[in-house]
Amino acid sequence: MRVGIHEAKTNLSKLIPAVQAGEEVIITNGGRPVAQLVPFRAVGGVRPLGLYRSKVTIHGDLLAPLPDEMVADFWPAGEQQHDLSP
Repeated sequence: MRVGIHEAKTNLSKLIPAVQAGEEVIITNGGRPVAQLVPFRAVGGVRPLGLYRSKVTIHGDLLAPLPDEMVADFWPAGEQQHDLSP
């Protein structure tokens, strides 16, 4: 089913049961699709601790400042850098 933004806003409480029943709801703006209502699917299970043990290696100090030459790659010459320090 395709509905305009205004209609979707006005009839949201009617669209939700349709989505839960498996109907595809596309929201349009000026006849063009802009969004799709889909049912919520909960991610199941608890992630076990240590799942990536021995698969990921971290070298050095993650909290250490980046070298100046690496920072320069993020902000090309002429762009303003913002101080993000607390």
